[in-house]
Amino acid sequence: MTYVADKERYSKMKYNRCGRSGLKPSALSLGLWHNFGSGDNYDNMVNMITTAFDNGITHFDLANNYGPYPGSAEENFGKIMANVMKPYRDELIISTKAGYTMWDGPYGDWGSRKYLVASLDQSLKRMGLDYVDIFYHHRPDPETPMEETARALAHIVKSGKALYAGVSNYNADQTKKMAALMKAEGVPLLIHQPRYNMLERWIENGLQTVLEYDGIGSISFCPLAQGLLTNKYIHGIPENSRATKSVFLTPEKIKPELIEKIVKLNAIAEKRGQTLAQMAVAWNLRGNKLTSVLIGASRPSQIVENVKALENSEFTAEELAAIDAVLAE
Repeated sequence: MTYVADKERYSKMKYNRCGRSGLKPSALSLGLWHNFGSGDNYDNMVNMITTAFDNGITHFDLANNYGPYPGSAEENFGKIMANVMKPYRDELIISTKAGYTMWDGPYGDWGSRKYLVASLDQSLKRMGLDYVDIFYHHRPDPETPMEETARALAHIVKSGKALYAGVSNYNADQTKKMAALMKAEGVPLLIHQPRYNMLERWIENGLQTVLEYDGIGSISFCPLAQGLLTNKYIHGIPENSRATKSVFLTPEKIKPELIEKIVKLNAIAEKRGQTLAQMAVAWNLRGNKLTSVLIGASRPSQIVENVKALENSEFTAEELAAIDAVLAE
């Protein structure tokens, strides 16, 4: 059966201008970091992509190494594009990244021109695309001159293999330097993708100021802190939860004092008529400081729940003060 998108999809979503560009990504974007790898169910992947699009999500975010195995998320997304989403390509923002280890040897990691150009060529083949909308350098390289990385990103955009360039995991000073280098190459730095949530607020200490000054958009990943900012862990660590199988979130990190904060945040969310996950997503978008928030999902219902966060995305001063008080404890 041929997929036909919901005609009302754009009325369900907000779209925010990305910095000083003409691009308007959806306020919520779907990340394919987890649950789109070689061992995941293909039909469920299709249902998540189509559910996201039916709810107005137009931005789908990947990276060369997403899987497992590395590259399999792009392969699966490419299959979905070819079989299901091809008629809607011009309605989508598709992004990918390179910067972490992808293949053996000295040319399969970090930020050299050789690695970035070769990696994007491989990504395009895996996804069956002529171009991506955004190509990111995934992390700063302490050894490759940033000038080389900037020239590589500019070359990629000028070649037509990506429409825009971005960075991820850069600090404020690194972002400021990269923005200046990209400007000198005649290709503006479109967007920054940092890790940001209620429990990790480092971007507020300088990075957001740089982004605003240079007209760079921003899209946060891990807005739910790998699932901590949900009601999943309030009563302990469930079997088969991410904390039982992830190297990024381990049981040792889920301390009693952290659970106490999460319980209090959940109470604030309930007063707002939201789940904690919905409040966490809405909090990331408060004050229009971020262009978009990257959500992850293991099933379509989670996507629908997160989109509903936009139904109550405003906070009173009292609510923000109460959240800050809990986080400061």
